[in-house]
Amino acid sequence: MTQRAELATVIDRLAVDEVITAYAVAVDDGDWAAYRRLFTPDGRADYRSSGGIEGPAPEIAAWLAENLALFPMRQHLIVNRRVHFGLLDHDTGDTARVRADYFNPMRLRTDDTPGAPDLVCGGRYDFALLRTPEGWHLHQVTVEEKWRHMSAGGGAPGPLS
Repeated sequence: MTQRAELATVIDRLAVDEVITAYAVAVDDGDWAAYRRLFTPDGRADYRSSGGIEGPAPEIAAWLAENLALFPMRQHLIVNRRVHFGLLDHDTGDTARVRADYFNPMRLRTDDTPGAPDLVCGGRYDFALLRTPEGWHLHQVTVEEKWRHMSAGGGAPGPLS
């Protein structure tokens, strides 16, 4: 690999990492317009493993807005990111795949918020990204929830992101 190709790969890795971080921030902040902008026009997400739905990004954003309102405090930590670039139309670097683990503590809304139960879950994301003329965008997000735990006093948890 030439020095120029190595630099391009580093730049792409940083750009892809920024999209993944922007995803976590948009979900945690409830910024659903920003969430939708992260996706390609035909982008989709699949939250079925955590009790959610699968569909186009705008539909998913509306579903998340409704369901995550139950959790006024949430914080995605997306770690162990493994990035792989692929081929599209015989060019290098037009696609990227990121598999990353997540740890997601959340506070469930109750009438007595100071004593609200905590919900913590973890699993793995599979992000598929495409390079567009505007930069890297999510094409597909798949959540594989592996575990969840609710502190004492909590009811049944709702769907998660």
